[in-house]
Amino acid sequence: MATVSNIYARALADVVMGSHLDPGKITQEARAVAALVASSKELREVWDAPSIPADQKIRVLDAIVAQQAFSKTVRNFVAVLIDHRRVHFLAPIVAQFEKELSSRLGFSEAEITSARDLNSDERHGLESQIENLTGNRVLARYSKDPSILGGAIVKIGSTIYDGSVQGQLQRIREQIGGTST
Repeated sequence: MATVSNIYARALADVVMGSHLDPGKITQEARAVAALVASSKELREVWDAPSIPADQKIRVLDAIVAQQAFSKTVRNFVAVLIDHRRVHFLAPIVAQFEKELSSRLGFSEAEITSARDLNSDERHGLESQIENLTGNRVLARYSKDPSILGGAIVKIGSTIYDGSVQGQLQRIREQIGGTST
């Protein structure tokens, strides 16, 4: 699945960047189509059914595009997925597309978990530190997990920076356990 998602996500990103389209608009539309497909069992069944001709599936797509005023780019992208029987990969493709666009636009995506909600100054300070660390602008997603007790855990790609109290306690526990043997 990862390979399929990567291939289609890169192709859509190539179109967006190569045609100088609005990445935010295309991302928003792609998310909307993915949400629509995820929420409609009937639509998934129609687009996945091998017994329904592709031209009928495309007519359904065109009706949705007209109703939702989606761009031609998103319409054509979904049509390709329908033609290649890849609509069931739409959600992971859109997620990978967002990551691909962020990377191409010079952003690092960071998932930040803190024990409490951070105010705007704290968020700005944390994002500035991450920008200095990565050399890229930061797109941060915040979540709250009281079990970490304090501090924050920052995940950028596959790298995790654990500045939580829980993480510090775990490291102390490991050091004590390691020296007593």
